Amino acid sequence: MRTIAFADLLFIFIVPAHADTTGRATVIDGDTVEIRGERIRLDAIDAPESAQVCEADGEPWRCGQQAALALADRIGAANVTCADRGTDRYDRTLAICYLGNLDLNSWMVAEGWAMAYRHYSTEYAPQEDAARAAGNGMWGGRFVPPWDWRRGVRLADTAPPNDCAIKGNINRDGERIYHVPGGRDYDRTRISPEKGERWICSEAEAQEAGWRAAR
Repeated sequence: MRTIAFADLLFIFIVPAHADTTGRATVIDGDTVEIRGERIRLDAIDAPESAQVCEADGEPWRCGQQAALALADRIGAANVTCADRGTDRYDRTLAICYLGNLDLNSWMVAEGWAMAYRHYSTEYAPQEDAARAAGNGMWGGRFVPPWDWRRGVRLADTAPPNDCAIKGNINRDGERIYHVPGGRDYDRTRISPEKGERWICSEAEAQEAGWRAAR
């Protein structure tokens, strides 16, 4: 019977599981890095594409480029460790990447430079909710979710139709809440049609459809 030394036990508890790739990381975009020629996609998050444009205070800005710069600045010249979670359809490694003990996937979402990729996982949904409430990064203005942008949706397509400027939002508890222009949370509330949210033309229409006013 093999005796396990204390040093072996210490190693078991300290080394993260699936710490498969470690080295200097080249940032490709806000959710993709490359380490020693291996292309690694940060799992469970989705950052704006490199060419994607967002809007803040009515002005366009290169949010995709800024997301990549934010990740590159955070990593600097340090080594990154990526825990392998499989591969995607483009044969990229899916991973959670760490800078020391910092989960970079989580950091990108918390800073507002990426969204939780809820279609595949809600792992980083709490970080997204906090970033949205604080107006961090992209949440400081208007933007198209990256997955919609890849399908060809642009900011012009998300403007309120005609005079229907009331925002029908569904919160994390499933409550249907409407926000009127000038309301406390109106500017930072985003409409995601894929979640059942929509623009509403009047408060009467909202109430008849089962939405309640924001408190």
